[in-house]
Amino acid sequence: MKHTVNNLLKIALPLVLGGGILYWMYRGFDFRRIEHVLLHEMDWTWMLLSFPFGIMAQVFRGWRWRQTLQPTGESPRTSTSVNAVFLSYAASLVVPRIGEFTRCGVLSRYDGVSFSKALGTVVTERAIDTVVVLLVTGLTLLFQMSVFGTFFDRTGTSIDSLFTQFSATGYLVTALCGVAVLLLAAWLLRRLSLYNKVKDTLRDIWQGIVSLKNVKNIPLFLFFTIGIWVCYFLHYYLTFFCFPFTENLGIACALVTFVVGSIAVIVPTPNGAGPWHFAVKTMLILYGVADEQALYFVLIVHTVQTMLVIALGIYAWMALNFTSKVRGKSLQERLNKQQQS
Repeated sequence: MKHTVNNLLKIALPLVLGGGILYWMYRGFDFRRIEHVLLHEMDWTWMLLSFPFGIMAQVFRGWRWRQTLQPTGESPRTSTSVNAVFLSYAASLVVPRIGEFTRCGVLSRYDGVSFSKALGTVVTERAIDTVVVLLVTGLTLLFQMSVFGTFFDRTGTSIDSLFTQFSATGYLVTALCGVAVLLLAAWLLRRLSLYNKVKDTLRDIWQGIVSLKNVKNIPLFLFFTIGIWVCYFLHYYLTFFCFPFTENLGIACALVTFVVGSIAVIVPTPNGAGPWHFAVKTMLILYGVADEQALYFVLIVHTVQTMLVIALGIYAWMALNFTSKVRGKSLQERLNKQQQS
C-alpha cells in the first residue's frame, strides 16, 4: 500500500505543480484566440523545419550513449540505443526523471546490457550536459547581463541574496551534518545483508561514470555532444520565425530564452510544463513581446514540441516490439566472434 501511494505521489505532485503554474499563468486567458493564431497567424513551415533538429538531438544522444558504453565492455545495437532514448523522453512526460531508468531498462531487456553500468554512463552524460549548459549560460550572462538583471528583479530574485542565506557557522554546520549522514549511511551499508550486492552495483555505476576517459574516439564524442545542443537550440530557435511578433527578435533573444528555459526544466514537471512557460514568457516580455503574444508563443511551441516527443516515444515502443532480444555479451566476446567469422 505504501509503495502504491509513493508511486501515485510521484505522478500526481509534478502534475499538480505544473498544472498549478499553468493555471496561474493562463487564468482569464481567451483560448479561442489560439485557433485563430494556429490557422491564420502562424507559419507552420518553420515549425516543420524545426522537427528534424528535435529528432536529431535525441539520435545524437543515442549514438553518444552507445559510444560511452563501449569502454565498459557493453556494445548495444545502435537502433536499440536510439529507441531507448526516444522512449525515455516520452516516459518522462508521465513521471519526471523516470526516463533515465527507462532507457537503461530497455538496453538491459533487449541487448543484455548491465543496468548499473548503463546508469553510470547516464550519470556521466548528465554531468557533461550540465557543464555544457553552465558554459552556455555563463557566456550568455556575460553578453546579456542587463537583460538577466531585469529578469531577476521582475521575478523577485536577487543574485546577491543567494550568497547571504548562510553565515560561516551555518555553512560549517551544514557540511558537518552532510559528512555525518554519509558516515552513517556507510556504517548501515556494511551491516546490511545485501551489502555485497549493493557494493557490486555501485562499482558498476562507478565504472560507467569513469567510462568517459576510455572512450576511443574523443573527437566523435565531442561532435555528438555539440550536435545535441546545437540541434536543441535550432529546434527551439526556428520556432521564432513561426510568429510575426518573434521573427525579428534575433538570435541573442533566442539564446537567452533558450538558456532560461533549459534551467527552468530542472523543476520536476512533465517536460518542464509550467516553469518553462513562465521563464520563457517572462524573458520574451523583457524583449518587447506583448504579454498575450508571449503566452501564445510558449503554449503553442511547448505543446507542439511535446507532441513530437510523444510521437517519437510511440515510434520507439512499436519498433522495440519488433526488436529481437539478445543475450548480454561483452564487447570483447562479440569482437572475437566477428574476427573468427
